[in-house]
Amino acid sequence: MRPLAAIGNVNVDLILGPAEPWPKPGTEIIVDHDELRVGGCAGNNALAWESLGVDYVIAANVGNDQFGAWLKEALGDRSRDWPVEAAGTTLSVGITHPDGERTFFTTRGHLPLLSFQEVRTMLDGNRLRGGYALLSGSFLTDALSLAYDALFDWADAHEIAVALDTGWPLEGWTEANRLKTLAWLKRCHCALFNEVETTTLTGQSDPAEAARSLKSEMPADAIVVVKRGPNGALAIDRNGAAFSFPAPSVQVVDTIGAGDVFNAGFLAALAADMPLIDCLKTGVTIASRAISTLPRRYGEPLSAFIEESRR
Repeated sequence: MRPLAAIGNVNVDLILGPAEPWPKPGTEIIVDHDELRVGGCAGNNALAWESLGVDYVIAANVGNDQFGAWLKEALGDRSRDWPVEAAGTTLSVGITHPDGERTFFTTRGHLPLLSFQEVRTMLDGNRLRGGYALLSGSFLTDALSLAYDALFDWADAHEIAVALDTGWPLEGWTEANRLKTLAWLKRCHCALFNEVETTTLTGQSDPAEAARSLKSEMPADAIVVVKRGPNGALAIDRNGAAFSFPAPSVQVVDTIGAGDVFNAGFLAALAADMPLIDCLKTGVTIASRAISTLPRRYGEPLSAFIEESRR
């Protein structure tokens, strides 16, 4: 198993819902469920990797309040070296809707203060050599994203392959954000974007062609993955071959973090040197399980997927 690391945004998620119709100002509605959990892209990666039973490290930060203490307690020893910023912890309130969509209200909080200097002190490059680092939350971690070139240099020096999932920019996919992301991808060995992001970045309407176009902007040995929600996921491998895996039909409860869960499953399988189709299967399967269970569950450990792929 190659080493795994998550770098990026960890925050508190408060999930409420489902809510329909959207309430009028000044009114109150009752919803069926609530859940307070570790959130953010890197936080969701960690929860999924914990469930899969794989080893990993995580570089993140928290604010100096009760939510920050709660996040560090939830991740245990893995959060021991996380810096505590002089700011409130980022809180994201997610309102789910009966059709599976969701609405977020998020505070800026501590996330913009995470720096490359802090990340470098939390990660041992020699121990991660030959592994994968999942970089996420690019448009929320302002200080870190400004130092991405230094981070990519550090990763290259330690032969660490960076997988990127920027998340959706707060101001949308402006031309500046599109060009910035394409520049980052030139230094990455795996792209993990959803269908809308991939087609928006490339201007291609077909997701497979968009994936090929994105791969042309990346190193020759890069892998491009397109997450397609209810249609599963597709990938273009290092040699340009295309693979896809469908999603099972499930009763959706909460889609928040589904893409992050997929990322964790896919990269864990990739780190175990599983065939690419089985990497897609692992990601799709645990993400489908996650969005259809309350409290959230992820299904089988990675060892079960590895055993099945060898049959």
